[in-house]
Amino acid sequence: MSNRGRLVIFSAPSGSGKTTLINMLRKEHPELEFSISATTRAPRGTEKHGIEYFFLSKDEFERKIASGEFVEYKKVYGNIYGTLKEYVDDALKEGKNVLFDVDVQGGIDIKHQYPEDVIMIFIYPPSLEVLKERLIKRGTDTAEVIENRLKFAKIEMEKMKEYSYNIMNGSLDAAFNELKEVLRENKIIK
Repeated sequence: MSNRGRLVIFSAPSGSGKTTLINMLRKEHPELEFSISATTRAPRGTEKHGIEYFFLSKDEFERKIASGEFVEYKKVYGNIYGTLKEYVDDALKEGKNVLFDVDVQGGIDIKHQYPEDVIMIFIYPPSLEVLKERLIKRGTDTAEVIENRLKFAKIEMEKMKEYSYNIMNGSLDAAFNELKEVLRENKIIK
C-alpha cells in the first residue's frame, strides 16, 4: 500500500481571497507543500524567484513548453503561467500533499492528468460588486485591469461546477473554517 500524496487545487477570481486563505492554511499547517508556479510576469513588490514564483523569460518558458515540462500552462493577462510536471510527479511519489494556486483552466487540466489525486476547491466572492471593491482596495491594478479581471471572473465562476468544493469568502473566518473542514474530510489535515 503506497502513501501517495494528494494535489489540492485552489482556483478563484482575482480578489476573492484565495491567496489569503492559502497563507492562513500554510501558517496553521506548515507540513503542507506549496507548488510554486512558473511565470513570465515581472515580480510584484517583494516577490522573490523560487519563493512566490519561478520568474522565467518568455524564451525560457517556451523552451520548457516545447520539451513537455509543464502539467499545465496558460496565458493570463498577457503573461504565461505554468506548473512543472517533474515537481508534481515527485511530490505524489514522496507522499506529499501539495497546494496549488492556479487559474480555473489550469486546475481542470491538472484534474484531467491526475484524476485520482486531486481535490478541487473553488473560492468565490459573495458578489461581483464585492469583488470589484476588493480589487480597488488592493490598489495594485489600473481601472482597465480591474474591469478585465471582473469580466474574467464571470467566466471563471461559470466553471465552478467543475470543482468538487465551492467556498464563498464573504467572511474570512467562516471561509477558513469551511476550508479546513473540507481538508479534514479528505484526510489532508487532522
